[in-house]
Amino acid sequence: MSDLHLIEWQQDGPIATVWLNRPPVNATDQQLYSEIRTFFRDVERYLPEARVVVLAGRGKHFCAGNDLAEFQTLDPDNAPEQLQRAREAFWAIYDSPYPVIAAVHGVAVGSGLAIAASCDLVVAAEGARFATPEVNVGVLGGAKHLSRLVPQGVVRLMHYTGDLYPAEQLLPYGGIVEIVPEAQLLERARELARSIARHSPVTLRLAKRSLNGIEYRDLKTGYEYEQGKTRELSGYEDSKEAVNAFLERREPVYTGR
Repeated sequence: MSDLHLIEWQQDGPIATVWLNRPPVNATDQQLYSEIRTFFRDVERYLPEARVVVLAGRGKHFCAGNDLAEFQTLDPDNAPEQLQRAREAFWAIYDSPYPVIAAVHGVAVGSGLAIAASCDLVVAAEGARFATPEVNVGVLGGAKHLSRLVPQGVVRLMHYTGDLYPAEQLLPYGGIVEIVPEAQLLERARELARSIARHSPVTLRLAKRSLNGIEYRDLKTGYEYEQGKTRELSGYEDSKEAVNAFLERREPVYTGR
């Protein structure tokens, strides 16, 4: 029996789908944060055959933000522990060894937006809406995650207003890779996942680490970091198989070594 009750998952070969499942709107609370952290920190145990994960939400919304009942009791004494649990959940997704694709429908607001933005890629359903409404309820946070999806001017607009913005308005900024009809959302996210999962699992893990490692570095130190990962990757059989298959114009056969 799994000790996780608010997360569901399904594995289909190298593609795994994970759902947030805390009815009615997948609002985050301390338990859901803990389960997200537990699952993604140990995702290779839960999903041993996966190469790519699609993260979605059950019900009408991807995630409607933090359970406001917890904010009613938040004070300077209990805030550090609660806020730490939240950020550790986000970091667990961000640091996952597998690339993670958020499949967002309904709303992704507050902590829901942070969850989506902690993923590598975001695919949205038509009519999906995003917001950082923290100022509406007397807290702060989410702006840094939002900056992974939109430029700083839009971050400030969304953060100061706290309003909902449709995915269609945010699409041109590049943080959302595609908008599709809601009925096609999961299949499109899985299709994108399959296009990634055809690559070597070793290469994908190192690529994930490399991308995370360079995200906030300058050009010179970032590229040097990438070269270090190339050096590491060159010690794996999959690296040679990839280049040999390309030169021989055949499909590569990866061993994960």
